[in-house]
Amino acid sequence: MKQILIMLAAFVLSVSAEASDWAKTDRYAAANDSLAQCVNDGHRVVLMGNSITDDWVDFHPRFFTDNRLIGRGVSGQTSSQMLARFRLDVLALKPSVVVINAGTNDIAENTGPYNEDLTMSNIVSMTELAQLHGIGVVLTSVLPSNGFVWNKSITDAAAKIVSLNERISRYAHDNGIAYVDYYQHMVVPATGALTAHYTYDGVHPTAAGYEVMEALLLPVVTQLR
Repeated sequence: MKQILIMLAAFVLSVSAEASDWAKTDRYAAANDSLAQCVNDGHRVVLMGNSITDDWVDFHPRFFTDNRLIGRGVSGQTSSQMLARFRLDVLALKPSVVVINAGTNDIAENTGPYNEDLTMSNIVSMTELAQLHGIGVVLTSVLPSNGFVWNKSITDAAAKIVSLNERISRYAHDNGIAYVDYYQHMVVPATGALTAHYTYDGVHPTAAGYEVMEALLLPVVTQLR
C-alpha cells in the first residue's frame, strides 16, 4: 500500500510540474543562460515559433550557424504559449531582430478552440513587446495546409490559414513591419495544401521546403540586422 501511495504521489507531482510549465519555458533555459555569458555583437536574430521552427534547426543546422540565427521553436505550441515565453526566449537574449511564425497550432486547436482574434492579438503583443525593446520584427505567414494528421476533425484549415495570413499581412503593411510570405511560394492553389515536394505530412516542411523558406527569409533578415 505504501509503495502504491508513493507511486501515486510521484505521478501527481509529475503532472503538476508539466502543467506548471505549460509554455515550456524550461526548454531553452540552459541555452539562454549560455548565451547570456557570451558577448552580444548586436546582430543576433531569434526565430520564434512552433515545430516548423524547431525542426528547422535539425534539417539545416548550418543555416543557423552560418547566418548567426538562434532557433527558439517548441513543437506543438500555439501563439499563447509563445507569448508566455517571449520574454525569456527573445527579449532576454537582446537580439537585433526576431522572426515570428505562429498560428498553425492555434488553427489545429492544440490548446483549445481556435479564435482568430486571440491568435492575432498574441502576434500583435509579441510584436509590440519586441518593438518596445528596440528589436526589429519580421512577421511570417502560416504555411499552407489543408488538414492536420493529429486532429482530423479540423476540416476547414485551408480557409482559416488564408484568413489569418491576410490579417497578419495587413497588420504588417499598415505598421511598416517586414513580412515574409512563405504561403504563396509553397501552396497548391486549388486545394490550399502544402506542395507535396515541400512536406512529409501536409504540415511540416521537408529539406526542400526549408530551402524555399530560407531563400525568402534571409534577405529580409540581412537587411534588418
